[in-house]
Amino acid sequence: MDETTLEHGGEVDVVADRFGIPRDQWLDLSTGINPTPYPLPELAREYWHRLPDAALDAWLREAAAGYYGAPDPAGVVPAPGSQAIIQWLPRLVPSLRVVVVGPTYGEHAACWGAAGHRVIEIGGLDQVPADADVVVVGNPNNPDGRMSDPERLLRLGDERLLIADEAFADIAPEISLAAHSRRPNLVVLRSFGKFFGLAGMRLGFALLGEPLAVRLRQALGPWTVSGPAAAVGAVALADDVWIRSARVRLTAAAGRLDGLLLRSGLRIVGGTSLFRLVEHPRAQDLFEFLAGSAILVRRFARWPTWLRFGIPGDDGAFDRLSGALAAWRPQPAAPAGTAPARVRAGGGRSSGGGIA
Repeated sequence: MDETTLEHGGEVDVVADRFGIPRDQWLDLSTGINPTPYPLPELAREYWHRLPDAALDAWLREAAAGYYGAPDPAGVVPAPGSQAIIQWLPRLVPSLRVVVVGPTYGEHAACWGAAGHRVIEIGGLDQVPADADVVVVGNPNNPDGRMSDPERLLRLGDERLLIADEAFADIAPEISLAAHSRRPNLVVLRSFGKFFGLAGMRLGFALLGEPLAVRLRQALGPWTVSGPAAAVGAVALADDVWIRSARVRLTAAAGRLDGLLLRSGLRIVGGTSLFRLVEHPRAQDLFEFLAGSAILVRRFARWPTWLRFGIPGDDGAFDRLSGALAAWRPQPAAPAGTAPARVRAGGGRSSGGGIA
């Protein structure tokens, strides 16, 4: 991978090639995506055959406003994933001083910086400088699950633009700022694919007021969301029964994962019911060991003692992870200057590094 490429979860093809294990044998726990996706409804052929029209767009925006609690469908801007919005927003405002509360999703700082803004990363809301023009915060945050008080965030946005990335807020709707999205200085980002388990659909939303909503729609252009994605999204967002049951199921699965991780000697330092973040001095060795068993978790170059585990989807996936963790025996931290051993796909030990 290029040195300028940001790390993301889900790069199974890369590790499959490196470890020589076929793609279809991997258990991918490297993303925070619901492993039990929304059941796809049967779609009329017209959604595949015709260009998306105004009626379909209105249906999707009304469903999104109802689900997220936005005050007006007119302030809902659909996009092919929230990543597209993250890339476009910095290009719609003049050069500003942007503060990103980290550690968080790396694309925020990267995209604001690429658009020519002055970007600084800080470690908490109490460090926001008075002269910041834009504050970007994840709520709940990725990868540590940190939650910020909604009232405190709204006060931060009184005198500056506040970007609230709520990609994981489906599991904690009470912290959402969506109800306040008419405010001129607030942009709420929502991701459909994570909670609904349909990341491949590429569907996300910005909830915001005018005139920025108009500029964002113009920047994204016509037909930003495919007909099938819009129709599935509109149906899923209105399915209260599935939504409630998914929250219960994910909470139970996250608790089950907690027990497994703790029994394996890993310290849980954060997360949501879609992922858990753990810390261990030999996290890199564990990453390699699990990859040798065709289990992919998320590691972080900047925080080498961290690993993020997605939620296993069923008993078989839990059993497979449990067996691999039981075979891994955490050892005391190596003395300073000692290179940790690596585990190859075939079980042999090596001193080589990992993927970028």
